[in-house]
Amino acid sequence: MKGGSETKFVQELILYAASAALSCLVLFMGLRNLDPNRDASKKALEQKKEIARRLGRPLIETNSYEDVIACDVVNPDDIDVTFDSVGGLDAIKQALHELVILPLRRPELFSHGKLLCPQKGVLLYGPPGTGKTMLAKAIAKESGAVFINVRISNLMSKWFGDAQKLVTAVFTLAYKIQPAIIFIDEVDSFLGQRKSTDHEALINMKTEFMALWDGFTTDQHAQVMVLAATNRPSELDEAILRRFPQAFEVGRPKHKERVAILKVILKDEKVETGIDYDHVAGLCDGCTGSDLLDLCKKAAYFPIRDILNDEKSGNPSRKPRPLSQSDLERVLATTTRTNIAANEFSRLSPQSPQW
Repeated sequence: MKGGSETKFVQELILYAASAALSCLVLFMGLRNLDPNRDASKKALEQKKEIARRLGRPLIETNSYEDVIACDVVNPDDIDVTFDSVGGLDAIKQALHELVILPLRRPELFSHGKLLCPQKGVLLYGPPGTGKTMLAKAIAKESGAVFINVRISNLMSKWFGDAQKLVTAVFTLAYKIQPAIIFIDEVDSFLGQRKSTDHEALINMKTEFMALWDGFTTDQHAQVMVLAATNRPSELDEAILRRFPQAFEVGRPKHKERVAILKVILKDEKVETGIDYDHVAGLCDGCTGSDLLDLCKKAAYFPIRDILNDEKSGNPSRKPRPLSQSDLERVLATTTRTNIAANEFSRLSPQSPQW
């Protein structure tokens, strides 16, 4: 009897242990599937080896939140925009080279004292289409710094406290892979003025971001910089503006700058010799760099139309003719810029009915 009871006890113990192990496994798998960053972490882990290869150095240990932010890391070698790709803005490019790029490329020159420490915040502001994002890419390319393109959607989470941890991961990852540039496009949508109507999660994200930003300024020689661009600097929080010691207005290009932009756009294109860029730039008064690019894209269709017309008449052409000055002038004569058309539409549209 005694031997039988002992055998039964051992069997029950084994059964209990197996049941407990199975329960733990089910619980572990369930919690793993509930991980809000599971998909992003899996994607980031797949990219870590590729990022390390592109950076030319192994990535040190990172946590799951840093792995999520690592998905937005861009190696400067993969950026194809340089300062030569940005027409005009010579004064701004010179200032950015001295204040931003040089401290990142030659840190030994700025390691003496506190007055020459690297810039911790740079703001680019101005109308849409003036080249702010292109300047940001060019800064990353010219400085050789790792580019962290922060997307607000990646910082949002339905889980309480995760948004703050993801914001923290932006700065901790930047520290680990410095020199690094943290870039925020349309920064006013994220770090706008704090209001009582803001959601608590957004307020906590802003507070965490500003606290960490001040935190890394205690290391005077850290090669980490926050670079932001906006069309509406007046809507930024005052505390955020204080953290941008350098701000550059990227305004609409003047006549000389429009000439330079046109030459950059058409540099590698097949164009007729003798185009009077000065004359064309004079016809583009008020255009931004984006407007000029759209102008050239529309003009490039005219040689294609000529080929199609020749094919209809039974005289097919072998290849498109070069882009001519008359093509550019035809576009300018027949096209209304988007912002002007939108303003005219708003002015001519009927008023909403009053209820």
